[in-house]
Amino acid sequence: MKFSTYNLGCKVNAYECESVASILEKDGWIRVSFEEDSDVAIIFTCAVTNIAAQKSRKALHRIKRNNKNCITCMVGCYSQLNDGMIDEAEIIVGTAHKIDIPKYINEYIKTKEKIRVIEDLDNTSFDNLSFENFSNKARAFLKIQDGCNQFCSYCVIPYVRGRERSMSEDDVISNIKKIEELYPEVVLTGIHTGRYGSKKGDFTNLIKRILKETAISRIRISSIEITEITDELIDLIKNNSRLAKHLHIPLQAGSDKILKLMNRPYSTKDYYDIISKIRKEIDNISISCDIIVGFPDESDDDFMDSYNFLKKCDFSFLHVFPYSARKGTKAADMPNQIASNIKKDRVRACTNLSKDLLSAYSLNNLGKEEVMVCEEYIDGYTRGYTSNYLQVYVEGEYPHKTMLKIKMDEYKNNKLYVKKVDV
Repeated sequence: MKFSTYNLGCKVNAYECESVASILEKDGWIRVSFEEDSDVAIIFTCAVTNIAAQKSRKALHRIKRNNKNCITCMVGCYSQLNDGMIDEAEIIVGTAHKIDIPKYINEYIKTKEKIRVIEDLDNTSFDNLSFENFSNKARAFLKIQDGCNQFCSYCVIPYVRGRERSMSEDDVISNIKKIEELYPEVVLTGIHTGRYGSKKGDFTNLIKRILKETAISRIRISSIEITEITDELIDLIKNNSRLAKHLHIPLQAGSDKILKLMNRPYSTKDYYDIISKIRKEIDNISISCDIIVGFPDESDDDFMDSYNFLKKCDFSFLHVFPYSARKGTKAADMPNQIASNIKKDRVRACTNLSKDLLSAYSLNNLGKEEVMVCEEYIDGYTRGYTSNYLQVYVEGEYPHKTMLKIKMDEYKNNKLYVKKVDV
């Protein structure tokens, strides 16, 4: 039997997708690409924007059109919304019980009766999908946390992922010990990664245990909120070369008025003070952020406040999103919704700024030594990422997942190149 997967959305989705795929492969299923005919197609959906939801539906319709006998399984955040627009799928699983997807597939094969697993998430426990293997990847993801209690006014995630919950520390350690046998780097991920555990400080304590009890060469934090960055965490990153020197810290708006409307728990001053402290303590650290433009009631002046704040923060790059109204959130019913053409102009401005910021940060790293993880060989060069998340190209072919000592020598055509290599 053959199966294929299609993943939309975040690193959490990527982890869950690979974990389920590994379970099926252990059961004897053969994985093929999404473009090939398969007996089962599993689509890991996303609901964070209208475009993501639309792409989830399109993936389903494509399979139904091209492979009529294929069993379709829709999984994840958009499935949890249960809006009736993917009812043609044979199996629909929300954001709980993904570990049981192989069981649901076998049930459907036997009974030919549609399966729907959409639960109330308020009391859901952590869906403990453990690490198996990640095909063709140079780094492994590990989901250590799920759910969100923040309820930002624009965000549907608390409604589709439920309340915060975490993998036990012992299970995290056990999974990383498996990972270190196959990968040089682990990416700790979650919906609200820095809120791991039940109380403040649990995430930092977890990092300490990973450093002490595992031998993984590099530990990367996928994303962390500004309110979750403590002096102790900064000190750990500063003094441990195994911790990646890159922090992705969502900002969402550089205007205090818009941050308040978004129900974000900090001001621009709070944010800037902490990233200034991080930069003071950790030399050459890369800091990136998410930014949403076109939020309801974002005037031209508000946008320029955000734009200028982005420049002031001197990020290494930005993830830019136009605001997308999600039914059921407070922001969807706010007055003064912004026209799509204005959103597009603001996205374009911030995207161009991101390119300039990345160029400046790349140029600033010329002549500096780093360690990169080799990801793939393309057109005579091995491509990989450094600790501070710079993408670099080394002439020649080096083994997948190898860690190379490099010195960044040249920046051309928006790419960093390396001449000197020590394996």
